[in-house]
Amino acid sequence: MDLEPGLSGRAVLVVSEADTASAMGTGAVPVLSTPRLIALCEEATCLAVSSLLPEASTTVASRVQFNHLAAIRVGTALQAEATLYKVEGRRLTFTVSASDAAGLVGAGRVTRVVVDRDTFMAKAR
Repeated sequence: MDLEPGLSGRAVLVVSEADTASAMGTGAVPVLSTPRLIALCEEATCLAVSSLLPEASTTVASRVQFNHLAAIRVGTALQAEATLYKVEGRRLTFTVSASDAAGLVGAGRVTRVVVDRDTFMAKAR
């Protein structure tokens, strides 16, 4: 694997009703939910490295440290960026951030682990 710090990925989203806290059951307001924002950032981490992994491998999240900084309305366009910060064997640590036209919406770190898909699924409960 040629996974080196500095690799980056970008994911985009236009917030829909399905992305809101009220729709996801994580709050009573129709703004972007924190779980959906984290998922967007995780998507960016996957895009940063997926093309460089062996065919039978993938990455799975093992840790998320994240600050959701701004409430975002339906219809707002967001962009998430992930940069591979550290490689420790199979463990990959990314810095992530998400922003809209007005500025930073959320930021943090996501740790993912490279796994063999078949072995991982055989161990899943």
